[in-house]
Amino acid sequence: MMDVLKKEEIYTIDDIYALPDGTRAELIDGQIHYMAPPGTRHQRILNFLNTEINLYIRENGGKCEVFPAPFAVFLTKNGKNYVEPDISVICDKEKITDKGCNGAPDWVMEIVSPGSKQMDYYTKLFKYCAANVREYWIVDPERKMVTVYQFEKEMMEQYSFGDSIPVGIYEGFSICLPIF
Repeated sequence: MMDVLKKEEIYTIDDIYALPDGTRAELIDGQIHYMAPPGTRHQRILNFLNTEINLYIRENGGKCEVFPAPFAVFLTKNGKNYVEPDISVICDKEKITDKGCNGAPDWVMEIVSPGSKQMDYYTKLFKYCAANVREYWIVDPERKMVTVYQFEKEMMEQYSFGDSIPVGIYEGFSICLPIF
């Protein structure tokens, strides 16, 4: 008797938009990944980083825009990759539409939650690199560490909370993340 392989269902952006209101999910290679609501520490870090980046851009006449989650990023045109980074910094206004960002943001930050470690450290790392994100920060509150990938320079560095972390896409800008 021949074994029959179960065909894996492939989802699209339309399936994400068909989810019930309030359901948070991302789409990676046609697979839906549901997300738990963020905790208080996660939101404090998100608010701090979003404020620091916005203030820097405003004070320096920058042209980039900062979008905290939930904000849709369509990494590929095939309709099978939709993510909601915790923070997206987009410098090319042509990528921004009413629905979100079409293509790679210049700078992406993910704040690790207990249920997102695998996604943030592996799956999204690969996806962001392949999509040509210039800089990717993984902020890990549990470890009190920030891992910075500058894909253009093929560099990876790690910093502790409290360190002055240089921002690769903005020369002369660094962020000191306090311990939350």
